[in-house]
Parts: sequence; structure tokens; C-alpha cells
Amino acid sequence: MKARQQTTPTEHPFSHLSVRSLQIKAAHLATGIFAGEYLSAFRGRGIEFEEVREYQPGDDVRTIDWNVTARLDRPFVKRFVEERELTLMILLDCSASMDFGTVRATKQETATEAAALLAFAALRSNDRVGLFTYGGGRGHFLAPAKGKRHVMRLVHQALAPPRENEASDLESALTYLQNVIKGRALVFIFSDFLDPIPVRSLATLAARHDLVAVPISDPADRELPSAGLVQLIDPENGASRLVDSSSRLVRESYRRLAAGRLAEMRSRISSSGAEILDLDTRTPPLHPLIRFFRSRGRQRRQ
Repeated sequence: MKARQQTTPTEHPFSHLSVRSLQIKAAHLATGIFAGEYLSAFRGRGIEFEEVREYQPGDDVRTIDWNVTARLDRPFVKRFVEERELTLMILLDCSASMDFGTVRATKQETATEAAALLAFAALRSNDRVGLFTYGGGRGHFLAPAKGKRHVMRLVHQALAPPRENEASDLESALTYLQNVIKGRALVFIFSDFLDPIPVRSLATLAARHDLVAVPISDPADRELPSAGLVQLIDPENGASRLVDSSSRLVRESYRRLAAGRLAEMRSRISSSGAEILDLDTRTPPLHPLIRFFRSRGRQRRQ
């Protein structure tokens, strides 16, 4: 069960930020070091890898991407072009399970703050940025574009409150994205990935785009606090179960199940060819993003 402890709503410092407040905060943070690390991680080469496509007769066999070929069971080749402007695409899970957090912020708030930082970094780099919010019936696409007004609109859309009791549908979101994004893009997927991972759809997307999966977790995803009788509720289908969290055996069982689920989730994402960037509700996303950018930048220079 993708269960969550039912608790009294708590005040989070990020919960009541207005659209304008988040825009100001993200615009301020996405300067200096952050913008520079973003630029060095994803831009700056004269010849740029554009996409992986299926092998065609006459293609240079030296350009075959053997990793993608092995994953998809048919030959694919890499294409390179002169470097051009980057297209950044953000997928934001707005299903009910994301509206959960026991510490600094909810998963939704953490994801939205990170998405806003990326959007303003793209703005400073003169890159196009788009957004697709998904979760149950709440799919909404904002096509990639440039400019401050567009980024402000994107942040406003990202802050739209999620509907209650709606399951995420990542596979449909990935299929939709495949059909609307032309050319190669940098794609970030923000989600808690509680539902089964559509590995093949992720692999297909990773073959065409630079794909980064961003699992967002909360301490309660891994550890059940000792609080006596608690009702665990699946936020996406309403199923519930009463457990005694003061029992060490119950907490150990919860911990083992949670660890197994998280390990399987990471394994399935990795097998698709996507990179993984972990975010946690305890920590503001700025520094984890910077560390990720620096790691990417080092890989590009090797």
C-alpha cells in the first residue's frame, strides 16, 4: 500500500507563498553560482549531441548507441549537431500523494520550488522552457518558450493546487510528451514515483532526450514514527489501514517494505537510462540541484 500516516495539517514555511513571492525567491536564487552551474552542466560545447534515432541503411556504424540498442532490442544511432539553444521541459506530478510532508515542506512544494529554480536558470541562459503538470485528470501542457512573462506564467501554473484523490499517470504523460516535443530536450520529471515505473516509456524518452528523474521523498516514506495507533491512508485511492506504530515489529516491517520499494524504484529508473537526482522535503532544493549540475559539468569535461 502506498500509505501515508494521517496527520493534522501542519504549517510549512513554503505553503503559503504567493505566486509573486515564489517568483521573486526563485529569480533571486537562480543567479550567480546556480545559473553558472546550470550553464556549464548543459551548455558550452561546440558540437552537441542531439538525439538517438533508429538505425537506417547507410548510417555510420561507429555512431551506434549500444546501450540504447540493447535496451530496446533494435539498433539506434547517435546524432550530433552544432550546439544550439537548449529546450528545458519540466514534468510535474500533481497527484494527491505529492501533497504530503512531515517536515519543512510537502513534496509538491519541494518539486514546485525546484521547478521554479530551473525555469529561472533557463531564463537567464536564454533557453526555452516548458511545463507539463499531470496527475489524474489534471494534465496541462505549457509549450516551451522564452521570456520572463512566459516563466512567470509557468510558475503560476506549477503552483496551481493539486486535486484530491487523483492518481498519477506517468505513462500517459510520457506518451503525450513524446508526441508534442520536437527535437532534443532536457527533461526533468518531478514525482514521488509511488506508482509502477513505466520503464519502456522512460527508456523511449531517454533515447531521444536528456532525461533526469527527480524522486521526491519525505522521512515518513522510510520510517514510521512511534505515535501509537495511526491510520495509514493511500492518498490516491482512499484505502486505509489501522496500525500500532508503537510496535517495534510494525515499524521494522514498515522500514523493510519502504526500503525495498525505494530500491526497486531506483533500479527501474536507472534501467531506463534516465539519470536520478534525489530531493527530500527536509532540504531546500537549491544545493542538491547545484551538486547535480556540478557532477554533470565534470562528466562533460572528461
